[in-house]
Amino acid sequence: MTGFGQTGPRAQQPGYDLLIQAMCGIMDLTGEPDSEPQKVGVAWIDVLTGLYGVIGIQAALAERERSGLGQQVDVVLFDVGGAVLANQATNYLVSGKVPRRVGNAHPNVAPYQVFPAVDGHIIIACGNDRQFAALCGLLGLNCLAGDPAYATNPARVENREALYAVIAERTRQRAKADLIAKLEKLGVPGGPINTVAEAIDEPQLRARELCIAPEGLPGLRTPIPLSQSPLTIERAAPILGSGNWSFSFTKV
Repeated sequence: MTGFGQTGPRAQQPGYDLLIQAMCGIMDLTGEPDSEPQKVGVAWIDVLTGLYGVIGIQAALAERERSGLGQQVDVVLFDVGGAVLANQATNYLVSGKVPRRVGNAHPNVAPYQVFPAVDGHIIIACGNDRQFAALCGLLGLNCLAGDPAYATNPARVENREALYAVIAERTRQRAKADLIAKLEKLGVPGGPINTVAEAIDEPQLRARELCIAPEGLPGLRTPIPLSQSPLTIERAAPILGSGNWSFSFTKV
């Protein structure tokens, strides 16, 4: 795993997550339209490169089982940064138009962003017309669901600014907890904007037992529960120079 790989004009150059975020385009897509480009709040390309590295190793092991031959796995931060641009890269490749920053809005779906409430902000993410119609009913905006300017997702994306203004005028009159509870009942994705502490204490995360504390040291487990061979953490990660860390899979 390297910054730029074993081939190409930058092969010998060092690379770090921040530099790769800048070069792969994600910083130009992140932030408000009139703000400076922003990096993601964690070193996500580092993390994703590790995950792609594991996938590559698994693929190489599968090939070895078939052919008996080994191979080099050349996993690169810059490649990963480009690959995970996902729909934004597709938008450009298909249309030739360069995607631009749209803040917390989604380039292809609306309404799908942050909305104000009396006591803060919430997320509302309508992924289809049914969810949008349900949201309109909740906010007393049934007229919007049948309006050609908003009835379909392409129309809503085209008129997102006007749509946001109308919805925000209603949401800012309600409390976060009330809105979120009613959205849940309607099957409309919505939720709070948590701090890290609130996310860690979220009942859903706790129910999934993501938090662990081997030997009394708190941390987060690998988020891959296995029904047949669950991961058992026997000890905490060692400090530098203290020895190898081991783990086992318990077959049930």
